Amino acid sequence: MSVNPELQGRTLPASASYLVGREKVREFSRAVFAQSPLNHDPEAAIAAGYADVVAPPTFAVVVQEHALAELLALPDTGIDFARVVHGDQRFSFTRPIVAGDLLTATLTVTSVKTLGAHSMVTAESRIVDASGDHVVTAISTLVVRGDE
Repeated sequence: MSVNPELQGRTLPASASYLVGREKVREFSRAVFAQSPLNHDPEAAIAAGYADVVAPPTFAVVVQEHALAELLALPDTGIDFARVVHGDQRFSFTRPIVAGDLLTATLTVTSVKTLGAHSMVTAESRIVDASGDHVVTAISTLVVRGDE
């Protein structure tokens, strides 16, 4: 089965809200070897002007993953997850993610390309806070391997 080219331009409903927890930020920070006190110490983050610990930039994938999972679960995508390889990841921030943020992601498929037997699907997730203010846009490109 090939990737459905009609996915391009499709926007999914906003994902369920994700409450960013202090311990999740700390765990993620340890996992990616983020050493800044802003990522671990609430007092340091508050002294720097933040409400709580600051997530490393790549933490946005935690929120984006929920929106990507919704895309991959759609029956008409033609995407076989067993054949997916993560090809690229980019972020564009308005502000850092901070523990206590309540975030939602709205995913739009911005590109579907076929390269021989393979396909590349680029999805942009616009992540906003509880006030609807932009926090970060996460852009992922998935490579869907074709039949060999």
